[in-house]
Amino acid sequence: MPKVKKERHAAAQRKATNTATAVRQSITFNKDFGQHILKNPMVVQSIVDKAGIKSSDVVMEIGPGTGNLTAKLLEKAKKVIAFEIDPRMVAELRKRFMGTPFMSKLEIVVGDCIKSDFPDFDVCVANMPYQISSPFVFKLLLHRRFRCAILMFQKEFAERLVAKPSDKLYCRLSANTQLMSRVAHVLKVGRNNFKPPPKVDSSVVRIEPMNPMPNINFVEWDGLTRIVFTRKNKTLSALFKSKSVIELLTKNYQIYCSLNETMVPADFDIKSKINEILEECNYSQTRARTMSNDDFLKLLERFNAHGIHFSS
Repeated sequence: MPKVKKERHAAAQRKATNTATAVRQSITFNKDFGQHILKNPMVVQSIVDKAGIKSSDVVMEIGPGTGNLTAKLLEKAKKVIAFEIDPRMVAELRKRFMGTPFMSKLEIVVGDCIKSDFPDFDVCVANMPYQISSPFVFKLLLHRRFRCAILMFQKEFAERLVAKPSDKLYCRLSANTQLMSRVAHVLKVGRNNFKPPPKVDSSVVRIEPMNPMPNINFVEWDGLTRIVFTRKNKTLSALFKSKSVIELLTKNYQIYCSLNETMVPADFDIKSKINEILEECNYSQTRARTMSNDDFLKLLERFNAHGIHFSS
């Protein structure tokens, strides 16, 4: 890097750091927005390193806060698009980077990222507020057009994302996330690395979209997994005897027959048909907590083949 460029870069870093220090001393953080600012520069650098950002990359950041992580992302990326819901933080971000070479690379989107359309980006980096963790993950995975995401969550939520069948924390979130992506735990972050400190520790995970995606109807998949994970420790045979499940599947079967211009047999019994399918797949006494995504895909295929569907 030429000497002049190095000096400008160093000056930009000094200004951003000085502004950040003043911000931390003057702002009251809003817990309603899950604002816990990452203050440890070593953790910030580690997150940026694990993102593997290229000089040609556009990075989407969620919840930049006072910009500690944003500053490091701007050093690496071609552009950073930062979603921030708190107008006070937006003002501080602009103040921090105004007059630096970084400002031309920074785009701030004011508003709720869950309610907004995502831009085109290569990498997503975020210190996620707990309140939006689950809807954000699903919105991100449905967006799909990105290389990877490095996301910090509360420790237990991160553990649910990476949990495997038979793990205590294995749940619908685990199955859905792992159907659509490769997900791995990459870093533990203690609560004392934040200001103000949250009540629990955090973890960072790396998510990469699965390519190609499974060729399935995701509405059907979602309907099935909602049922089987309602009580993940109960057998499938017991779960499918629930009155609400029987009513849903009966209604859907009638719609299926109507759309295919076939009569519902006079002696048709939805309970018997469900038991027949579960026995056929050897899943009658199986519990969702032990089932892999391949198991769920097989079960969904057999139900659909018999005209039984799960979309509500």
